[in-house]
Amino acid sequence: MADSFDVIVVGLGAMGGATAFHLARRGLRVLGLERFESGHARGSSHGESRIIREIYFEHPLYVPIVRRAYELWQELERESGERLLTITGGLMIGPRDGTLATGVLASAAAHEIPHEVLSAAELRVRFPGFDPSENHVAVVDARAGYLDADACVRAHLAVAARSGATLQFDERVVSWESDGQSVRVETDRGRYSARRLVISAGPWMEALLPDLDLPLSVERQVLVWLEPTTHVDWYAPTRFPIYLWEYGAGRLAYGFPRLAQGVKAAVFHNGDIVRDPDSISRTVAPEEIQRVREALQHVLPSVANGALRDAKVCPFTNTPDTHFLIDFHPSFANVLVSSPCSGHGFKFASAIGELQADLLIDGRSRFDVSPFRLTRFPTR
Repeated sequence: MADSFDVIVVGLGAMGGATAFHLARRGLRVLGLERFESGHARGSSHGESRIIREIYFEHPLYVPIVRRAYELWQELERESGERLLTITGGLMIGPRDGTLATGVLASAAAHEIPHEVLSAAELRVRFPGFDPSENHVAVVDARAGYLDADACVRAHLAVAARSGATLQFDERVVSWESDGQSVRVETDRGRYSARRLVISAGPWMEALLPDLDLPLSVERQVLVWLEPTTHVDWYAPTRFPIYLWEYGAGRLAYGFPRLAQGVKAAVFHNGDIVRDPDSISRTVAPEEIQRVREALQHVLPSVANGALRDAKVCPFTNTPDTHFLIDFHPSFANVLVSSPCSGHGFKFASAIGELQADLLIDGRSRFDVSPFRLTRFPTR
């Protein structure tokens, strides 16, 4: 007979781990299944840093969710004893009439978020590593900073386990089925049953949901770590903020202070689309590194011209509109489909875990999730 639980969570990265945490904290019998080892680097939830920011340019609807995420990350810090969140402030830099600046200012206005707008000259004085064009501005997000991604995932899983969740790694889901009242999951190691199922498998979502023909794409995102050519002290976390930089119309680069590996930077949504997440090339070509250098050249020249410390690949699982996908399976009301990221989801994980636990237990959430429904995509 299959082992029985209240909820089975497939995928124990940022979102799945947070969901298992919130379910277990509420006393449910939770089984978490992860196809790889704990803390693996094949998905989108690993590494030393992920940006968190309050003034969300993508859409004002994200601001209430990220505000709750801040609260929950701080609560998790206290409960786990892990340092998770570092506030550095953030800069959203670009033309005053560009996508980034106008979106940030609209979000700040909609939610009455205090902020500053710096001219290019003011930016150079306050943060001398930056050297933008004269027609650029920088919107200051005082609450922005970064999360330690590895520590965040580790903390959620540790507290989930202490709260009674059963977490199993190196166990691949082979198939699942539902009759609307219960689910049965078969893995390469066993069979399990539960009342509800959460599928939060990142790049492996489509393989687990072939009947839905999900409009997801897996993007090969390249990250580089560079060593500034001068004034290394300018880039310390106590002096240097996280930033987004609109280097072309609607084209963004982003980066962090200097941490253990160097100054991390990347071009946002500029990677190749891959068909098989298990065969992503992890080798970064020189031209891919050069692309990041060129994007930074006119805002952070010392970083752009710096020595390469490291380069890595991280897969993004994207929806066509880059908004999250959180919805119940159209045929099974006890199966929650969870693919929130599109390259900007990690910061929300603590709140998404709570939100998904609310949906599974109560059928509703404090947040409006209608923009994240499957029905916004036409049937293919």
